[in-house]
Amino acid sequence: MSAVNVWWWAWVSHGVWWAQGRVVDAMGAVAWQGGLTALDVWASSCLPGPVLMQRQAARLDALLRHAVRCSPLYRELAAGMDVQALDVGDFPVVTKRALMPRFDDWVTDPALRLADVRRFVADPDRIGADYLGRYQVWESSGSSGEPGLFVHDPGALAVYDALEGLRRPVLQPLRRCIDPWGACERIAFVGATTGHFASTASIRRLCRTSAWMSRRLSCLSFLMPLHELVAELHRHRPTVLATYPSAALLLAAEARAGRLRIGLSEVWTGGEPLTAASRKVIAESFGCAVSQSYGASEFLAIASECSLGHLHLNSDWVLLEPVDEHHRAVPRGTTGHTTLLTNLANRVQPLIRFDIGDRIRLPQRACPCGSGLPLIEVEGRVDDTLVFDDALGEPVSLLPLALVTVLEEDAGVFDFQLQRRGDHALWLGVAAPGAAGHAALRRALSVLQQFLAAQGLPGVMVSGQCGERGLCGRSGKRQRVLAVPHPGPLPEGEGT
Repeated sequence: MSAVNVWWWAWVSHGVWWAQGRVVDAMGAVAWQGGLTALDVWASSCLPGPVLMQRQAARLDALLRHAVRCSPLYRELAAGMDVQALDVGDFPVVTKRALMPRFDDWVTDPALRLADVRRFVADPDRIGADYLGRYQVWESSGSSGEPGLFVHDPGALAVYDALEGLRRPVLQPLRRCIDPWGACERIAFVGATTGHFASTASIRRLCRTSAWMSRRLSCLSFLMPLHELVAELHRHRPTVLATYPSAALLLAAEARAGRLRIGLSEVWTGGEPLTAASRKVIAESFGCAVSQSYGASEFLAIASECSLGHLHLNSDWVLLEPVDEHHRAVPRGTTGHTTLLTNLANRVQPLIRFDIGDRIRLPQRACPCGSGLPLIEVEGRVDDTLVFDDALGEPVSLLPLALVTVLEEDAGVFDFQLQRRGDHALWLGVAAPGAAGHAALRRALSVLQQFLAAQGLPGVMVSGQCGERGLCGRSGKRQRVLAVPHPGPLPEGEGT
């Protein structure tokens, strides 16, 4: 999906959102706003589809007017439009690559400056801290080849909290009745922990504002060797695991082999598509219920599952447009080539028709659960887990998001494709050409070799080529981590 860490806030579910009640909003008033927003979200969940669409339309109109009035960039983009009759379809499609250089003109708070925000996210000690005392800053994974920085205001954060807290399914109703506050839950998040990604920053934010939750949340890096991760999980003894489907599958294999023995009651997944087969394997391996959600750094809580396991779009707060390769709307029920997102909650950094790169479908049918929120099916981008044998012949699995994180965070490379080519070979294609591409490739090959050695795979050969974007998958999207079934000879290029 469009952000490595992008997506869901499972640990805020089951009523945790009100822990934010002590946070002060942008105007210095007590954040009772969060309670009002939660009341609105709760009441809206029972409304029929047409009424929800009316709410979406009203919020969209307010957002467009605010963006044109307060954002120099959007005032420029709306030149010539009738400001009394703004229509979202009249706005151009925008991308990270186009918007990030115009960051200072894009935001509506003149106190926000790109250079300062970049310095803020460069400090890992400030992950989850409020920027300028009122904003959260999340960085995207750069899965489309361009990293992004997204600033969220208190109003938007209140919306995300309420959506995650009130629209996630209750997987174990009886247990929830016995323990309505989740006092007995211990939650372990396994993911990318070294950047200001939405997932990790949200955990840190929650821990900063709630000492009670900080004692029940653990944040574990999927970059550590598998045996160390298993040991940490044994030490923390979580009852809830929040992670990516690929990581959940890897840990499920450890559970089936008897190497991971933790008594999970629930598994929450996001960040990657969860297939029916994967859900079945994870649920059977851990003996517990599994749920998924869909979100991004641009909007944290895009969709949540209902009690029947179907994803529902939070259409009263976010607008998604599945479009073709020319950014034209596709018929309802058709999978788009990409998706345009409009965030109806965030006013400080307006996102209007923002290309998030995912492929979605909005089915025409209604869900049997009775919700007025529309169904959504997400294809996203699916990367492969790479498996190599170590020196003892034992298989070592490399999670795609771990590999992506290493290349982005340690090498500063975002537009690439990493291919497994044979039993002992990796090949990296870096899109950047010329001298800059050669320098990026050298950095990337070096950090890959270090990462492989740390995983017990020093014998895997790493080579690569700059000015090369790699292969496209069957969906037309380019995977960034790919196991090539029948590789040909390795391309000539730099290698180690």
